[in-house]
Amino acid sequence: MSENRRGLKASKRIVVKIGSALLTNDGRGLYAEGLDAWVAQLAALRASGREVVLVSSGAVAEGMNRLGWRERPDDLHKLQAAAAVGQMGLVHAYETRFRTHGLQTAQILLGHDDISARDRYLNARGTLLTLLELGVVPVVNENDTVVTDEIRFGDNDTLAALVANLIDADTLVILTDQRGLFEEDPRSNPAAKLISEASVEDRSLDVMVAGAAGLLGRGGMLTKLRAARLASRSGANTVIVGGREERVLDRIFAAEDLGTLLLSKEPPIAARKKWLAGQLQLRGTVQIDDGAARVLRQQGRSLLPVGVVAVTGQFSRGDLVKCIDGQGNEVARGLVNYCADDARRLQGMASGKIAELLGFVGEPELIHRDNLVLSG
Repeated sequence: MSENRRGLKASKRIVVKIGSALLTNDGRGLYAEGLDAWVAQLAALRASGREVVLVSSGAVAEGMNRLGWRERPDDLHKLQAAAAVGQMGLVHAYETRFRTHGLQTAQILLGHDDISARDRYLNARGTLLTLLELGVVPVVNENDTVVTDEIRFGDNDTLAALVANLIDADTLVILTDQRGLFEEDPRSNPAAKLISEASVEDRSLDVMVAGAAGLLGRGGMLTKLRAARLASRSGANTVIVGGREERVLDRIFAAEDLGTLLLSKEPPIAARKKWLAGQLQLRGTVQIDDGAARVLRQQGRSLLPVGVVAVTGQFSRGDLVKCIDGQGNEVARGLVNYCADDARRLQGMASGKIAELLGFVGEPELIHRDNLVLSG
């Protein structure tokens, strides 16, 4: 058991993605035995105190099965129709199984704008984190019924990685119909060696995993590797593993050497700080009083409106702003929950006054601690 594998035991927030070929037993309809096993293991992870988000493929494949189609259509509207039909069966299958374990589920359909637009990013993040706090298991899928070719994620591996970024997951698990990543294509060379562990940045992996996707899905092993690299931006490690392995999730988080573990180059806090501090353009400045500066620096708390002295610049909800003290020193940077005009109206006020001043309450914090990093 390697030290890196032992580290998986400490995972507190996990994203699990299940592929179409697994869910539909290679296109023969929803795989009841597999669903029973995966849901039972997800429920066990939840019972152990971990937070779990499920990213599920299979809507299009299940819709194709219900409509009697043998091959995935190229026509976008037929794909959307298949997704709409299949989503009914998929959601019902998950809901009934999780309820036998005493767990509530929630369906989350995401589109590209929900991740790329800063205000919708905060909404999606806030909803997912609230569901996790409530003990609910979110079941996430791309909104295949309305996406177009230009804006679709392209595969649910990428979507799973973006969800891992969205909620600051520790670990992303991609369940697939292969045992993991191999040094060669095991379909053409049965003796190909399985890669147990590697750095996600190892570029020799690209040549090893190049290959076509299956008939049911949009992604192959290369998309899974790219998804692992995307997940690593927020510090998440990724395990790519065969979903048909017995008790696969139980064994992964017991640190068994199973599948391929792709290691992020940075811990989650450092990765998120790098993203907030360097990859987004500053849109404004919030001056805070000495008490608020002390709370942020020493206690890692959220920034409340009551601690704000002045607001400069024009920014929208979800934009990056910097927080400065009375001497002009930068204290922190973060994603702001209110636009500039609303922030000015709220400065110096208690959070309990937000509804009275604005007519609505977005969040009680001006910047939540999860979206804020200290400077220097």
